[in-house]
Amino acid sequence: MTATTQPADTHEDVRGSSSPTRDIALVAAFAALISASAYVGAIPIGSAGVPITLQTLTVMLAGCVLGPVRGFSAVTLYLALGAVGLPVFAEHSSGIGVFTGISGGYLLSFPIAALVGGFLVQYVARERRTRAIVVFFCSLAASVLVIHTMGIAGMKLYADVSWREAATWDMPFWVGDLVKTSLVAMIAAEVHRAFPQLLQRR
Repeated sequence: MTATTQPADTHEDVRGSSSPTRDIALVAAFAALISASAYVGAIPIGSAGVPITLQTLTVMLAGCVLGPVRGFSAVTLYLALGAVGLPVFAEHSSGIGVFTGISGGYLLSFPIAALVGGFLVQYVARERRTRAIVVFFCSLAASVLVIHTMGIAGMKLYADVSWREAATWDMPFWVGDLVKTSLVAMIAAEVHRAFPQLLQRR
């Protein structure tokens, strides 16, 4: 009697590519993480009074860890929860009106920033995404090009000030964002080192 060949392990390796169930779980988990981060800090700074929180850290972490599609989905889910009335925005605010307020440009930029950051990590950094310095520049590019640009535009439109003044209001966020971007880079690089196939889709 010949020995029967054992079937390959049907369970997906924890380091393996994503599955729909895992995608949903990750999107929901990061949406919850972003919601929680809105309450950390929430200190209004500068002339515009836009609060500084850890949101940009978790938003960029979603993109850099999950990739463009899941990162975008997680942040969009977070915004949807706030739009329907859950107090998940900074200072326990919620509702559609927040998007037209002084910080509306920043909020609207978040899904796009996660999308851009995730795209850069997945398709530009590629195998180098296990290096923190590479992830740092991917995240920084998305933050500068999307979050700060749209945030400045939102403050200009809301307060009816010059581009120069709106940019001045945005400046206090830069130091904190460099620190948060460094944390994003270190965390995301370690995650991709531990789970090298995380960004592969079935």
